[in-house]
Amino acid sequence: MIKGLFETHIDVEDLERSVDFYTNVLGLTQCHYEAERRIAFFWIGKPQEAMLGIWEKPKAEIDVRHFAFRCELVDVLNKSVQFLESKNLQPYNFLNSDNHEPMVFAWMPAVSIYFNDPDGHALEFIAILEGEERPELGVISYPDWLRVNL
Repeated sequence: MIKGLFETHIDVEDLERSVDFYTNVLGLTQCHYEAERRIAFFWIGKPQEAMLGIWEKPKAEIDVRHFAFRCELVDVLNKSVQFLESKNLQPYNFLNSDNHEPMVFAWMPAVSIYFNDPDGHALEFIAILEGEERPELGVISYPDWLRVNL
């Protein structure tokens, strides 16, 4: 019955700041806004494919969350770090290594890079890799993934 995840919601401290971030920094399309309820919704990918809802709450009521944006492999590998840095966002990988390069979760397998929104929510750009799952490898660099999968 379940075909995918359609929407997720997070709480934010300042609705306008977050609308600006998700629209002008990440490039999502705003599809609904209610000033009186202090909520906004964004399409993720194509309209009506997936949605993000943001709800303004007092800072003390915000639980920091994590979610990932599905991306093309070439974008995660070749564009994500530069894109994030150009938007004054600090990219980091799962291991928090100093090189800020995307890492591979060998159990999926997928390659990803993390960054935070203005409220500290941990966001991720992720792309599924071709090949068999290799959970015994843990989290490794992409060059290491290529070496063990050639």
